[in-house]
Amino acid sequence: MKTYVKPSKKQWAELTQRPVINQEQLTEGVNSIINDVKQNGDKALIEYASRFDGVELANLEVSAQEVEKAIEQTPQELKEAIHIAYSNIATFHKAQQFQEEVIETTSGVKCWRKSVAIEKVGLYIPGGSAPLFSTILMLGIPAQIAGCNEIVLCTPPNQNQEINPAILYTANLIGITKIYKAGGAQAVAGMAYGTDTIPKVYKIFGPGNQYVTKAKELVQQAGVAIDMPAGPSEVLVIADNTCNPSFVAADLLSQAEHGADSQVILLSNNEKIIEECLAQVNKQVEMLPRKETALKALANSKAIVLGSVDECLKLSNSYAPEHLIIASENANQYIDSITNAGSVFLGNYSCESAGDYASGTNHTLPTNGFAKNYSGVSLDSFVKKITYQELSKEGINKIGNAIEIMAEAEELIAHKNAVTLRLKEINND
Repeated sequence: MKTYVKPSKKQWAELTQRPVINQEQLTEGVNSIINDVKQNGDKALIEYASRFDGVELANLEVSAQEVEKAIEQTPQELKEAIHIAYSNIATFHKAQQFQEEVIETTSGVKCWRKSVAIEKVGLYIPGGSAPLFSTILMLGIPAQIAGCNEIVLCTPPNQNQEINPAILYTANLIGITKIYKAGGAQAVAGMAYGTDTIPKVYKIFGPGNQYVTKAKELVQQAGVAIDMPAGPSEVLVIADNTCNPSFVAADLLSQAEHGADSQVILLSNNEKIIEECLAQVNKQVEMLPRKETALKALANSKAIVLGSVDECLKLSNSYAPEHLIIASENANQYIDSITNAGSVFLGNYSCESAGDYASGTNHTLPTNGFAKNYSGVSLDSFVKKITYQELSKEGINKIGNAIEIMAEAEELIAHKNAVTLRLKEINND
């Protein structure tokens, strides 16, 4: 990580630029995969599993026997940890349920909204070097609470045609039975368009590499909804002189180990704190099994000294991080200054890992600056809101003339007539 001391505001955008990939080549390659799956279905998925994952699949669907075996293989200690996370995530998302009241906007005119579950949803769960079974909790639990009728899960197998046991255990815990051995952009295409084996879904959720992200973007253009635009994982940490530098370093590295294209940003109003945190980063990275990945991410990362914590917050809002950590004993006093962030972690003991696993909040969050206009996944992500209105004779009488005038002004006479006919009937009674 390179350090910058009090750069001008003109330099902020350049210093916090995300790693850039060749979008043209990426789009062309992913489009080719999507079209192949769209035309050739299961056959294409099996061929891509061989080409990209080095696995020769006899079939795509995970059997009940494989699930039972995975349940037996999952250590009891891990099962108990998953149950703790399940409980907290379910508690937080159940609290997002509420019955919207009927509003009488005018006497005789009632309006309301009703949440209705999206019937068919697809969950993409990465399963390569980091099998993200925690993401099944983050996506499957709100889907279950919302009442989605069909939950489809795709995840890549290893070279022995096996899915990580913790992934299958967690899926079974939630009640997901439609599980398929498919990874990457091809899995997204399979869920978007359906194959002989994989059902077509209405909305696709889940993180992934640049190919998965691009595939989600492209199928969205074709009419399949996705959770949000996303990209490589990122964290921004604001640390003052009350932080614990070893904690800050651990938080930076917890994001850096996600992938070589991840990015971490450290901000402080104290140059000595930056030096102490970076010394801890250099010390701790040597002990990580994913050291090489973390080092590549750190090469894309920056440490920046600014004049005040307020300036740090302004830069953070401009960057709009996926994860924002305020490493300070006074973190709560800055809450109202935060306008753009996916999820915020307040104080020295609120590590980002807590949100990733077990605090209860959802870890599926907007990246790449999309926290300026997108929220993270919540219960609302799995429902659509249908509006209702009911007008009595009194109600149409009260607002009918206004509707007629407005419709005529827009030269939409059929709209006007729909009201006029009703008013004539009422007034002739």
